[in-house]
Amino acid sequence: MLLTIDVGNTHTVLGLFDGEDIVEHWRISTDARRTADELAVLLQGLMGMHPLLGEELGDGIDGIAICATVPSVLHELREVTRRYYGDVPAVLVEPGVKTGVPILTDNPKEVGADRIINAVAAVELYGGPAIVVDFGTATTFDAVSARGEYVGGVIAPGIEISVEALGVKGAQLRKIEVARPRSVIGKNTVEAMQAGIVYGFAGQVDGVVSRMARELADDPDDVTVIATGGLAPMVLGESSVIDEHQPWLTLIGLRLVYERNVSRM
Repeated sequence: MLLTIDVGNTHTVLGLFDGEDIVEHWRISTDARRTADELAVLLQGLMGMHPLLGEELGDGIDGIAICATVPSVLHELREVTRRYYGDVPAVLVEPGVKTGVPILTDNPKEVGADRIINAVAAVELYGGPAIVVDFGTATTFDAVSARGEYVGGVIAPGIEISVEALGVKGAQLRKIEVARPRSVIGKNTVEAMQAGIVYGFAGQVDGVVSRMARELADDPDDVTVIATGGLAPMVLGESSVIDEHQPWLTLIGLRLVYERNVSRM
């Protein structure tokens, strides 16, 4: 079994692969203050409930693949793999790790590991040209060329950030549940805010993706648009440009990168 860990700014998503199939997944909050020992206890608690794994930490785990946008968490997870999974091959996505996707940006080292991993999975599953829209703490748009190269992207404030900003900065507004309202024209403040978030982000996605597709390919219709991230379902039904929804895109990318590197270790 392969354990994949995707550490985002807000949430950490873990996936358990049996071959190419994801058989279990968990989502927990990302806490930069957690120590390696705390993370190990948390992992043991989650995986100890799975029938295919043993009760002891590491039982049934044949490999680990990790990417993280929070450096302090990556440091602690590195310690977890050393202390608790010492005999298990582990791939931590960082400079020098083989991904198979050339990064054609001004400074490849500043591109988030999760964005590169998404590009890896997009190329493998759908080919290029493609655009990955990841609805996380930030909404990121990443472009992959027809030759499978990562050529750049767009970063915008995410849905939850926008909701929190409205609640904090709006004198008569408050934090609301992110949900689809009854109609675009809200009949009360909550519905008006929900409409602004849901339909506003759908419009943002359509506008940004359309412009990116025109730069990425001679025929924009050749570009496959893939949505991923925890909040993607909120926008899927309202966007006109999304072709595919793959909630485990990053975890699949981690599996692919693990397979491309483990033979070199």
